[in-house]
Amino acid sequence: MGKIKTKLIKRTTQELIKRGVEFSGDFEENKRILGKTMSSKKIRNQIAGFLVRIKKEQQ
Repeated sequence: MGKIKTKLIKRTTQELIKRGVEFSGDFEENKRILGKTMSSKKIRNQIAGFLVRIKKEQQ
């Protein structure tokens, strides 16, 4: 059940990728990048984790 993400998380992640923001496969680094724009800690962590998963699938 840990891999189920809401539409908000998926939509926001895809939008950030389309904007050209460069993310890595490292959760902590993605958290730092998102920390500048995200106000909610919980959503920031969920998006950072989802980005790591997407990067691993791309490789």
